[in-house]
Amino acid sequence: MLYQAYQAHSDLMAPVKAYARMAVEMLNGHAGANILVRNMSAAYQMVDRAGLTHTRPPYRIKSVRVGNEEVEVVEEVALTMPFGTLLRFRKDVATPQPRVLVIAPMSGHFATLLRSTVITLLADHDVYLTDWHNARDVSLDNGAFSFDDYVAHVIRFLEHIGPGAHVVAVCQPCVQAMVAAAVMAEDDNPAQPASMTLMAGPIDTRIMPTKVNDLAKEKPISWFEKNLIARVPLRYKGARRRVYPGFIQLSAFMAMNLDRHIKAHVELFHHLAGGEVEKANATKAFYDEYFAVLDLPAEFYLETVQWVFQDHLLPLGTLQYRGRTVNPKAIRKTALLTVEGERDDICSVGQTMAAHDLASSLKPFRRKHHLQAGVGHYGVFSGRRWENQVYPIVRNVILQND
Repeated sequence: MLYQAYQAHSDLMAPVKAYARMAVEMLNGHAGANILVRNMSAAYQMVDRAGLTHTRPPYRIKSVRVGNEEVEVVEEVALTMPFGTLLRFRKDVATPQPRVLVIAPMSGHFATLLRSTVITLLADHDVYLTDWHNARDVSLDNGAFSFDDYVAHVIRFLEHIGPGAHVVAVCQPCVQAMVAAAVMAEDDNPAQPASMTLMAGPIDTRIMPTKVNDLAKEKPISWFEKNLIARVPLRYKGARRRVYPGFIQLSAFMAMNLDRHIKAHVELFHHLAGGEVEKANATKAFYDEYFAVLDLPAEFYLETVQWVFQDHLLPLGTLQYRGRTVNPKAIRKTALLTVEGERDDICSVGQTMAAHDLASSLKPFRRKHHLQAGVGHYGVFSGRRWENQVYPIVRNVILQND
């Protein structure tokens, strides 16, 4: 009943938001210097913005600067599978660039959350991205989507891109990226990545556990299944599919920094009322993205919680993929870069670096670790320090191994 209750509330709010939009349109034509009217318009805009969306926002990457030239970027579908699309941000450049697969997390938000990461990479690379689908829009006819299926998608995407590609995994999929690299190495798959950059990912959450890690271990997996898994309402294509709803994940994320989100919305109201358009638009753009939520397939969510955060199967050497034990020591050709943020309260210092202990067969010249000072989780892959301090290291590792 969890999802049905959420949907009923959304349905009740729909006419209220429609009225608010009409009011904004009427008031904006008469605002002028009238403080009362501007305040009313701002209030109605806040009402209109209340609530979540469940459709992927556009990437809006039209061009990128390559050297001294502004180059057009064309978003194209390279490969489509039921639960994810391999997107390519194609550019016409004179010199071929290293091919990079950016592996986005399936953690309640769409892959568009990595827009700034992709834009930065595009200057020097031919960028592909895992564009995961909202599970509530995937028919039950397509079957389940498990932890192993996620890994299989990564392998299939790399095979489609072809030998010599590089991987940049952000957050949660660092584990699946490493599993894929290990399986491909053991199979001597020609498409195994030339380099693998793991950014702020939970390779071993036993190291300096965060609040997120503690919460994952407080309850048995049966509690998660009973209390957090719901069925998609009948009106959607994925009707009756068991999912971990994105609105629950978003609520958990917001609760971790509730004061900051409240402050941001209070400031947004004042920006709207004060006519500070640029500041208001910046905040709105962030929350348009943040409030676009994606439902996770129940199988994938429950297995990830249990295998990664509760049982630590990968660092303990007991994780299996399709019935075979995963062996990170098989990784010998894929260079490894791990990146962590000094102030990361989601994936603490040491959890990603643990990948080096697992990939112990790698020669020293094929491994590198970077601890970025002064950033939290999102600062590892977005923002000024990502662009100016982290990215040059990522770019150099890719270039050295291309």
